[in-house]
Amino acid sequence: MSLRFGHAGHLVIAAAFAMPPTLANAADYTFRLAHVTSDQEPLQVAMEEFVKNVEERTDGRVDIQIFPNAQLGSNPEVFEQVRAGAPIITISDPGYLSDFVADFGVLGGPYLMEDPRDFQKIVESDLYIGLKNELRSQSDIELLSLNWLFGSRHMLSDKEISSPEDTAGMTFRTPPNIMWVETFTAMGARPTQVAWGEVYSALSAGVVDGAEAPLPSIYGAKLYEAKKVISLTGHFKGFTGLMMNSEIFAGLPEDIQSIINEEAVNTGAFMTDLMLNSEEDWISKLEAEGVIFNRDVDVAAFQEATAEVYTKFPEWSEGLYEEVRAILDN
Repeated sequence: MSLRFGHAGHLVIAAAFAMPPTLANAADYTFRLAHVTSDQEPLQVAMEEFVKNVEERTDGRVDIQIFPNAQLGSNPEVFEQVRAGAPIITISDPGYLSDFVADFGVLGGPYLMEDPRDFQKIVESDLYIGLKNELRSQSDIELLSLNWLFGSRHMLSDKEISSPEDTAGMTFRTPPNIMWVETFTAMGARPTQVAWGEVYSALSAGVVDGAEAPLPSIYGAKLYEAKKVISLTGHFKGFTGLMMNSEIFAGLPEDIQSIINEEAVNTGAFMTDLMLNSEEDWISKLEAEGVIFNRDVDVAAFQEATAEVYTKFPEWSEGLYEEVRAILDN
């Protein structure tokens, strides 16, 4: 891939694959903002906020079009497009980023924090700055933010799950993420990797006994039609954020770089507030669809069962988990 600037400062992108024109009539820079979740979820609302603020602050020099519902492909497909030089901004998480910088993986671990707002301590730390810089040097990725609370993840199945005894022997859907696999293995379950777009059919056909996701994702994908019991285990408090191709980002004017970076982080705070303030609303929506909620969960037992997960990653820097704990507990 190569970059050059044409007339009027337009960024011209030449890639090794065919892409539609990336220049808009009224904008100097046009990007696609892709995600695989429903356009009815809070993530879509947050992305609309990000787009609005970037376009306003750049006086229309930047145009961003949102493509939800995996319109540009699955997560792995979109990630590869980004790395190959496509003008795409997309959502990412510690699990994917750990493929390039292993230490990112700790940020997606089970029961890492009680209050999701404490994650802000991580993204303001020297540890996080170092991880971002290492990611840039090890890949073609510019991490714009990682403070978007995607939601506390809960378990969906045919029965109430209150302790690890209840997950023992169950087949649970997980994404292709080693942290998920290790966590559900520690709970005594049998993790089975299934793409998000295939979870509904996997639950309906009995390929898996259960799945786990934030409440808006369960609602948006209509997983409640396949299983009717949600146990509020909150085993992961999932944070995501925006990323794009690092070479494309470096080719943007400094003022636009700053605006995109700032608004990516600002929208993370917006998304976190949105998620924390709407959980009971999502519970009500799901109850209206016939879902039964189990709030009687022995969180301490799940914490004890999954504590060993943080010892399963020898590729992490020595003392990494202890460093993260010190940042969060300060």
